[in-house]
Amino acid sequence: MAGFTNISAYLFARLERLKFLKEDLLKFCKERDLKGTILLAPEGINLFVAGRPAAVEELVSLLRAIPGLSGLHSKYSESEDQPFSRMLVRLKKEIIAFGVEGIDPVNQPSPRLKPAQLKEWLDQGKPLVLLDTRNDYEIKLGTFKGALPAGIDHFRKFPEAVAGLPEELRETPVVTFCTGGIRCEKAAPLMEKIGFKEVYQLEGGILKYFEEVGGDHYEGECFVFDQRVGLDPALRETGSAVCFCCQAPLTADELADPRYVEGESCPHCYRSDHQRRAEKVMKRQDALDKAVSPLPGSIAYDNRKPIRIPKTCEGMGLLDALDKLFSYLGRDEWCRRIDAGRILDPQGKVASAGRKVRAGEQYVRLMPETIEPDVASNVGVIDEDDAVVVIDKPAPLPMHACGRFNRNTLEYFLRKAWHPEVPRPAHRLDANTTGLVVCARTRQIAKILQPQFSRGEVEKTYLAKVWGAPEENEFVIRARISSEAGKLGAREIDEDAGQEAVTEVKVVRRNDDGTSLIELRPLTGRTNQIRIHLWEAACPIIGDPVYLRGGARGDCQTMALGDEPMCLHAWKLAFIHPHRGERVRYETPLPAWAAALENH
Repeated sequence: MAGFTNISAYLFARLERLKFLKEDLLKFCKERDLKGTILLAPEGINLFVAGRPAAVEELVSLLRAIPGLSGLHSKYSESEDQPFSRMLVRLKKEIIAFGVEGIDPVNQPSPRLKPAQLKEWLDQGKPLVLLDTRNDYEIKLGTFKGALPAGIDHFRKFPEAVAGLPEELRETPVVTFCTGGIRCEKAAPLMEKIGFKEVYQLEGGILKYFEEVGGDHYEGECFVFDQRVGLDPALRETGSAVCFCCQAPLTADELADPRYVEGESCPHCYRSDHQRRAEKVMKRQDALDKAVSPLPGSIAYDNRKPIRIPKTCEGMGLLDALDKLFSYLGRDEWCRRIDAGRILDPQGKVASAGRKVRAGEQYVRLMPETIEPDVASNVGVIDEDDAVVVIDKPAPLPMHACGRFNRNTLEYFLRKAWHPEVPRPAHRLDANTTGLVVCARTRQIAKILQPQFSRGEVEKTYLAKVWGAPEENEFVIRARISSEAGKLGAREIDEDAGQEAVTEVKVVRRNDDGTSLIELRPLTGRTNQIRIHLWEAACPIIGDPVYLRGGARGDCQTMALGDEPMCLHAWKLAFIHPHRGERVRYETPLPAWAAALENH
């Protein structure tokens, strides 16, 4: 003998004082060890509850005593075990989510068709359309023979789906059906509203049909939203299973499939590691695209730029210190800014020109109504896992705040798209250089990843298109580079006091126009290293705004959006993964100026 009685019931009715009703029902059910779900809304009640037979009947009596619910009728079935794990009473805007205004099942219902009448029509072969309003995953377990599925994965999509049905069906008798009838209370009136001439709703749904008629004209079983999963026409539990993650009913073969992992996945929702990562990258790319449109720095804002006083300025007057630190602006310009109250002291007050500064103090430079130059915003997400993010950087785009750029930078874009995380680039590319950038997702990962770059353990491969044609096909450039920045932040060759810098060079192709495509592997990581080494070798990079042909120097640091590109691309990277401990390799698509390399 079954130990539990299961009831499902709904009724569209005007209900009031829902908050108090919720509290009373929850207390009543818990005292009687009833479990399931009761939904309450201004438009009525919907419930699935199971418990001992006497307790269930007490609940039914209580509900029918509530004003408006005297006509509540329940569908019964039995089970050996309790199919629900807890008792919930919830307040909703609708007892069945639909989202269409003007549908009133209480005052304007569609005609109801009793199960016996539907069976008679089907026995007679009466011309009609059986429209299954349930979700696709429910229909998979069973439906009426020849029924037309709505083709939806959520009932909210029914209005759109039914609007796309063939026009000729509007003249054909249509019988809508679902599990217990509640969805048809809204589906059928909607169909009448949009022009279907003759629409019926199966009273009580499939479960009432099973109860009164049996399984004639029905194939399979009926999906139910509890631990029983499926019921046969005798309203007995079938033993079917459902995926915990995607709620798809599962056959015996699917339960035996290696992609079925209880509580995690099934053949319908299983994703390989590669698929999951690809989906994650797509979502992150979408977030990044939204973060850069519009460009954050291209909308006027009040910029506050910090100025930290170094030891070399200890005891100087503020004006003298600023003039020393930012001599390119000129002393007169700093006077104007101080007089305008645009320099704040460490306490946030307007600073005076003669104030004595101390090493380590931080002042603030106010820059009202700042609008930054436009930059390339087509940043690409190549990969992301629990430790690193790999980015394809376009140009021109500065990596970090500097000069005219504060928000229109790669670091600002990443912080905005990954908020509240703060991805930290493990190395740098020039604003005018395109290609691979690796970021650590946490400070701890950065401490593992960044030293690989500083120790020269990362394999880096660049492509460049240069003026001239080196005589040798492969060679090494060894030329020390100054550590101090000169004009426009540029560096110089300094064999006496400079830092060691080594670059391996391989000529890929010599062109008829006097240019060459070359592959480079920097074995050290000095600022502007590749650009300076090629310039020193009389093969400057095409488009470089600083290191020009003939040993000349340019007067522009960051190129403008729309300028011809600087033909330097960070093509490949290989490093030891901080978590997996294995060497991983990444490669970006080739830029247009190097596309011919694909045939190399």
